[in-house]
Amino acid sequence: MAEDDLLSQMLHAWREDIESVPFPQFSELLIPRQQTRPRCTPGAPAARVTNATRRTEA
Repeated sequence: MAEDDLLSQMLHAWREDIESVPFPQFSELLIPRQQTRPRCTPGAPAARVTNATRRTEA
């Protein structure tokens, strides 16, 4: 039971610490422009995708 009390005290202290910091207020949200990749051309060879984490040898 003493462990439960200690955990409860730690949880309450953590919550008080978290709640003591004011939530940030943003006057204007700035989202950077996303980069775009060029589309694949129909005649271009397809990229080969491999799974480096899986062994191919049996």
